[in-house]
Amino acid sequence: MKISRQPTPVTIKIDQKQLENVKYFKYLGSLVTDDGRCTSEMKSRIAMAKAAFSKKKNLFTSKLDVNFRKKLVKCYIWSIDLYGAETWTLRAVDQKHLESFEMWCWRRMEKISWTDYVRNEGVLIRVSEQRNILHEIRKRKANWIGHVLRRNCLLKEVIEGKIKGRIKVTRRRGRRCKKMLDDLGDRRGYCHLKEKALDRIKGRNCFGRDCGPVVLTDY
Repeated sequence: MKISRQPTPVTIKIDQKQLENVKYFKYLGSLVTDDGRCTSEMKSRIAMAKAAFSKKKNLFTSKLDVNFRKKLVKCYIWSIDLYGAETWTLRAVDQKHLESFEMWCWRRMEKISWTDYVRNEGVLIRVSEQRNILHEIRKRKANWIGHVLRRNCLLKEVIEGKIKGRIKVTRRRGRRCKKMLDDLGDRRGYCHLKEKALDRIKGRNCFGRDCGPVVLTDY
């Protein structure tokens, strides 16, 4: 599979056999698409997480303590949804999908139907929660990028864009494509993140201090 701006076909032969050109494929449990985006993988993960919630619905909606049920949801359901999330490049529409899934979990856990006309703020007050799923992704991404930046490897050079190519890069019209670390750079900057990554403890403490839970209104 080739990820490129141009839709030109690619011919790759191994032992005189041409490899098939595909639009997507599964690799280590994650869905990789030819457009280089994580939207399809994220939607697939959300569907699997909702299916897992439905299988254990009696447990999550039982009369157990709310705090205990929240821990079960984050441990069992969110782990399915956020598998590999540290490598996602989230656009605004992707963030809305994740936030909707987060509210879906709390509404199903408290048996709140959409016909009850309960706003998201009211649901969060009932479960004593804030919008945390995007913060959890930023936390995982910061921890993962810290491991990468503490090593001198090819992946580090790829992330920092130091791989030289023969294709001349020209400026395109419109807004530039969002990069994987842009959501971290919005808060404290990549240089600051790279500096703190050299010390694992300081890096984690810095992340916890600078990036708190995300609190948003209804959309």
